[in-house]
Amino acid sequence: MKIYNDLAYKKKLGNKSIAVLIDPDKMKLKQFQNTLDIAIEAKVDYFFIGGSLIVNDMLDLVLSSIKDRCDIPLILFPGNSFQLSYKADGILFLSLISGRNAELLIGKHVITAPYLKVSPLEIIPTGYMLIDGGVNSTVQYMSNTTPIPNQKDDIAMCTAIAGEMLGLKLMYLDAGSGAKTPVSKTMINAVSNACNCPLIVGGGIRTLEKVTENLEAGADLIVVGTAFENDPNLIFEMAKTVHSFQNNTINI
Repeated sequence: MKIYNDLAYKKKLGNKSIAVLIDPDKMKLKQFQNTLDIAIEAKVDYFFIGGSLIVNDMLDLVLSSIKDRCDIPLILFPGNSFQLSYKADGILFLSLISGRNAELLIGKHVITAPYLKVSPLEIIPTGYMLIDGGVNSTVQYMSNTTPIPNQKDDIAMCTAIAGEMLGLKLMYLDAGSGAKTPVSKTMINAVSNACNCPLIVGGGIRTLEKVTENLEAGADLIVVGTAFENDPNLIFEMAKTVHSFQNNTINI
């Protein structure tokens, strides 16, 4: 089953997913291997691979290492148009709809489109919404955009509605790596209720309580990265919590 179809089907069932975010530029080899071992054992649903800056040649190595070990889908979460690889299974084709930087709404996409057109990657159009996480994030600086204030649920909701009307298949609310303030449950709930597409939430998710809160508010896929850097074993508990949200029947 393709990645998007899998996410859409899980949403219909009411089943939730967890993705481990791996930034190849930050991962030390020993730490990466430890995180990978635990993530596979915990049966996480996806790996997101990428970062705002990747300045070494680790991308292909990380992808190959994971692919040699498991069949968990590898999804590129690119910070720029150079973070592309055929070794992944799919790519979030991100349009930064929370900002007004034309390069990140369509400009960079034009550059990468010919490459992606002939690639084996599954292309997943994604509305990326940067939410103020209480710190000046790398994404904010590199994108030259202002994040949506974390208390402005209405702006996030209307932005998501517009993105879905434009044909974007996923919505991604991201408070950024190392966020002090994660995306609020009221904002997640507002976006979830306004859109039919699967909703991804990431940034500042460090506790099981926050995982549960986000899922109950309407998140379909939780993305966690920084929290694992200090305690990779947290993957077990978070995956267990996410997978406890299962429903094996579709409500018609």
